[in-house]
Amino acid sequence: MPARKIAQSFDDLPTTEEMLSVTGLEFIRSIVDGRRAGPPIGATLGFGLVAADEGRVVFEGTPEFAVANPLRTVHGGWYGAILDSCMACAVQTTLPKGAGYTTLEYKVNIIRSVPVGMTVQAIGIAQHSGRSTGVANGELRGKEDGKLYATGSTTCMILRP
Repeated sequence: MPARKIAQSFDDLPTTEEMLSVTGLEFIRSIVDGRRAGPPIGATLGFGLVAADEGRVVFEGTPEFAVANPLRTVHGGWYGAILDSCMACAVQTTLPKGAGYTTLEYKVNIIRSVPVGMTVQAIGIAQHSGRSTGVANGELRGKEDGKLYATGSTTCMILRP
């Protein structure tokens, strides 16, 4: 996983005004290229943004022992967190200056267990970005084996002034 700048305090995170002063794509790309710090949840859970285009983002992650459940497998919450992130950020890349979003709901289907220590890619694709809602799908695939490990879908509320 590429080295990335991670926020260490709230002072490292952008203000609402800073976020709304650029398009969603510009904002996401500023995290990918290291001009802005990524959110601390990425460091906590072992994933982060690696690519962004309009309507599409890619996260990479490597679940470690800290996200294992009592069954010795990666906890379902980890799948949910990385898929929610890639899908919602895909919607964000479609937003104009001044618009924001929040996740209304998301669904995850786990197809097979991701082994602890294996690097995966979470690919989010925006399917719709309208006046009040955005819809996206996501896939979690092994970086080396290309196998599909999980899928997801989301609906986001678009926040406009």
